[in-house]
Amino acid sequence: MSQYAKQLTPASAADFAAASRNTFEHLCAIVPATRDGQETIATAAIVAASDLRKAVLFLRDTPEFAYDMLIDIVGIDYLHYEGHKGSRFAVVYLFKSIAFAAHRFQLKVLVDEEHLNVPTIADLYQIANWQEREVYDQFGIHFEGHPNQKRLLNHFEFVGHPLRKDYPAQKRQWLSTNDPMIDQLELRLKENGIDVLDPMPLNTPAVEDLIKGDRL
Repeated sequence: MSQYAKQLTPASAADFAAASRNTFEHLCAIVPATRDGQETIATAAIVAASDLRKAVLFLRDTPEFAYDMLIDIVGIDYLHYEGHKGSRFAVVYLFKSIAFAAHRFQLKVLVDEEHLNVPTIADLYQIANWQEREVYDQFGIHFEGHPNQKRLLNHFEFVGHPLRKDYPAQKRQWLSTNDPMIDQLELRLKENGIDVLDPMPLNTPAVEDLIKGDRL
């Protein structure tokens, strides 16, 4: 079987579990890590925010692990979670390897409500730029060092974070002014060697374009 065919061959559950255990054991030699008891299918690690980048670099750059794909970054709010004690929030990082079919691994960083900061890894995986913005938008967790920490799914006048367990599920918020995203546009133009002389003004909708009715 060619190496390419091996990469495409799905790994068995036993191979997957063995690979995650092996990754965890080697990771513990690099940074302090504990096993995530909430993960029952495979071995996952909890690391401190201060050790996150070192752990991610180990997973990505160690040839025998080669977790070169960041699948997703997700937030968790444990408020009212039965039996949960400790930090209210968590940020979970899901990795896989393109070279090794059995290599999938999960990192978790616990985040206290009083200190909602986690280091960015947007410079390590480009996709993290968008994934971190989504977690920030929905949960209010800040990613220190992020190049453009602003909302991604909710409008820029939105107050609060809708995936927090204490956010009113039926609450609506009015948008009065369109976001031209000029900061992102100007950055892209500057990266291409174009200077912006006259910044674009905000586009305020005309009265006849507004939705009639109560502003819920």
